[in-house]
Amino acid sequence: MSICLRMLYLILPMFDLTSLIQGVGYLGLFAIIFAESGILLGFFLPGDSLLFTAGFLASQGYLNIWALIPLLFIAAFLGDSVGYLFGKKAGPRVFSRPKSFWFNPANVGRTRAFFERYGAKTIVLARFIPVVRTFAPIMAGVGEMKYQTFVLYNFVGALAWAVGLTLAGYFFGQVIPDADRYILPIVLLIILVSLAPPVWHVFKESRRK
Repeated sequence: MSICLRMLYLILPMFDLTSLIQGVGYLGLFAIIFAESGILLGFFLPGDSLLFTAGFLASQGYLNIWALIPLLFIAAFLGDSVGYLFGKKAGPRVFSRPKSFWFNPANVGRTRAFFERYGAKTIVLARFIPVVRTFAPIMAGVGEMKYQTFVLYNFVGALAWAVGLTLAGYFFGQVIPDADRYILPIVLLIILVSLAPPVWHVFKESRRK
């Protein structure tokens, strides 16, 4: 994990997601989820916490949950689909480049190892792991996964991640009294849980070396 990425995640808890979501609106939310789901430049975006917070804001009347759910599902599904097509067409050429500010071959290696362990289910599981979720559909394209198989797992993953986390935030806001008092700790917990797998992987690799 690069120093730049570590710094981003260290400052992320201080980032005002509520103001961000209210500022960018539906179109901005679509763009962020689309980018994180399958565009290389979107690996640093806070997808998990953003979805939960968007659902919470919908429960408070700032957004319409019935507009939000299909919008975010489509963004996640299309993002992975674009990532798959990019990987199939241009992946081998891109991934042969040396390490740079925007591209770290180590991230590709982690995603490939994840694929080897979990197979096609990686498309679903990777949704909940930062960085890996951006590279997973691209690596599926590079590895020439059958498109029908990819579409099936992409559908399930987008449903579980984009719809599941958004609804979790919505019901949290509906059920918990004064839920806005707890939103920051919940978002921090989501960030910590999502970071746990890659951090554990880096720790094991450092111990092995």
